[in-house]
Amino acid sequence: MPNSAASQPLFLYSTTVSDVGTVRANNQDSSFAGEHLIAICDGMGGHAGGDTASTIAIRSLAHIEQDDTGGDVKAISHMMETSVMAAHDAIVGKAKRERKLAGMGTTVTAVALVAGYWVIAHIGDSRAYLLRDGHLSRITSDHSYVQHLIDTGRITPAEAKNHPQRNVVMRVLGDFDIDPHPDISIRRAHPADRWLLCSDGLCGVLEDSTIEETMTALSDQGECAQNLVQMALRAGSTDNVTAVIADATLALDADAFDLPHQTPLVGGAAGNSLETIADIVNEPVATAPALRVDNSPAQRAAALIQPASAHDKASAPATAEPSGARVAQPSSVREETGERANPDTGEIPVVQRPDGRISADPNDPVVAQAIRKEQAQQTKATHVKKRRVRLALIFTIVVVIAALFGVGGGTYLWSQTRYYVGNSNGKVAIYQGVPTNIFGMELSHEVSSTTISLSELPQTWRDQINQGITVDSLDEAQSHVSIIRSEMNKFLKQQEQEKSKKTDTSDSSSDSNSTDDSNSSSDSNDSSSSSDQPSIGAANDAATGGNQ
Repeated sequence: MPNSAASQPLFLYSTTVSDVGTVRANNQDSSFAGEHLIAICDGMGGHAGGDTASTIAIRSLAHIEQDDTGGDVKAISHMMETSVMAAHDAIVGKAKRERKLAGMGTTVTAVALVAGYWVIAHIGDSRAYLLRDGHLSRITSDHSYVQHLIDTGRITPAEAKNHPQRNVVMRVLGDFDIDPHPDISIRRAHPADRWLLCSDGLCGVLEDSTIEETMTALSDQGECAQNLVQMALRAGSTDNVTAVIADATLALDADAFDLPHQTPLVGGAAGNSLETIADIVNEPVATAPALRVDNSPAQRAAALIQPASAHDKASAPATAEPSGARVAQPSSVREETGERANPDTGEIPVVQRPDGRISADPNDPVVAQAIRKEQAQQTKATHVKKRRVRLALIFTIVVVIAALFGVGGGTYLWSQTRYYVGNSNGKVAIYQGVPTNIFGMELSHEVSSTTISLSELPQTWRDQINQGITVDSLDEAQSHVSIIRSEMNKFLKQQEQEKSKKTDTSDSSSDSNSTDDSNSSSDSNDSSSSSDQPSIGAANDAATGGNQ
C-alpha cells in the first residue's frame, strides 16, 4: 500500500453543476468540488429528507479537503471510510429524532487526490468515470437491483435502461436496514486524468459513448459540466442532474509561490450550508455555477411546473453578473473582520463596486447595503408568504363551511320532496322526508297518523314499515296506507277464520267422543241380556225336566 509522497506532484482543478431538473420540486443532490476532494451525493426520501441526507454526507466528507495534505494514502482511505460511516450514523440519528425524515438516505461517490494516488469511496448508484488517454472507464459499480441482474446475466445493459425497477438501490447510506459500508479502492493518478462524478439523473439517460465524446471534446471544465447536464435534461431526465468535473494537472515547479488554487465549490442542496462547510474546511467556499439557461423546451416546461423557489439560484446563467454568486467565509475570518456583528446569514453577496472592483467584504458599505437589501427582500417575502398562508387558510375554511351548509341545505330541500310510510310508536304513519339524518339532524317529520297497529300486520309488512317504505308523493303514501289497511283486514279475517276453524274442529271432536261413549254403553247392555237369557232357559228346562 503506498504511503509516501509521490514523485510527481499533481494538482486537482474541479467544478460542479447541479440542477433541479424538469420534474422535481427541489434539488436533493449535493456536490463538492475542491482541490483535493470531489464528491457527489444523491439524496432520497421525499421532499423533506433527501436534501438533508445528501447535505449531511457532504459535511461529513468535507474535512478531507484539508486533512489529506499529509500524503498518507492508507490513512486517507481509512478516513474516507469512517467519514462515510459517520454520515450514515448522523442520518439515522436525525431520522430518529425527527420522524418526518424517516426513510431518508443518500448515495456517496467521492474521490480524493493523495500523494499521486486516487482514493475512491462509493456506495449507491451514483457513478465515477475516469477519462484517461482518450478512453472512458466506469470506475464504480452500481449498487442497484438492475446491476445485480446484469452481473448475473439475467438482463443486458441495454435492457437495464428501461427496466421497471432500475431505480431500486440495494446499498445506500441512511435509515435502512442494509449494509452502509462503502467500497474503497485506490489507483495511481496520472497527469491529465479527468474525472466525472454524476448522479443517476445524468448517467441514467446518457450513453457512456456520449459522455466520453463530450469529455474528450470539451477541455474547459465548466463547459463540459454545463453541456453534460443540459444534454441529460434534453434527453428526458426526470431526476435532479448533477455533474462534477475534475482534472489532474502536473505542476512544473512544486516550490513556486503561484501554485494553482481554487475556491471549493458546493452544489445542490448542500449549497444551503455554505457557512458550516466553510468552517469545516477552514477556508472560503462558494456556491457552484448555475446551469446556463438555454431556453430549451425542457427548461421551459420545468419553469412552468416547478415552484419559483426551486429555481431561485438556478435562474441566473453561469455567466451572470458577480452579484449572483455566494461566498461563505470560515468563522476565523468572520471573527477577525468583525463580520459576526453584521446581520449575516453566512452567504455573503459578491458585488461589483461603481469603480469596477469586485468586493465580498461585509464591512464594505456597498456589500453591507447589498446584505441589508437582500435581508429586507427575504423579510418581505416571509411576511407575504405568511399573509398568503393565513388568507388561504381562512378562504379554505370558509369554502368548506359553505360547502357543508350547501350540501346539507340541498340535501334537506331534496328530502322534503319525498315521503315514506314508517313506524310511529307501534302505529303506521306517513312521514315527509327520508328515513335518515345528517350530523344528527333528522331529514323527516310525521305528517299523518293512522290507527293501523304494526302488531296486526304480517311480519314481512312490519319489517318493511320499520325500515320505511319510500314513495315520491303524499298521494302515493296514502295509497300504500290503504293497501296496508287492506292487508291488515285480510290478515285479521284470516286469523278469525283460522280461530273459527280451530273452534269447529274442537266441537266436532267433542261430539264424536259422546257418540262413541253411547254406542259403547248400548253394546254392553245387549251383551248382558244375551248372557242372561241362556241361564233362564236352562233353569226352565231344568224345571220342565223335573216335572216330567
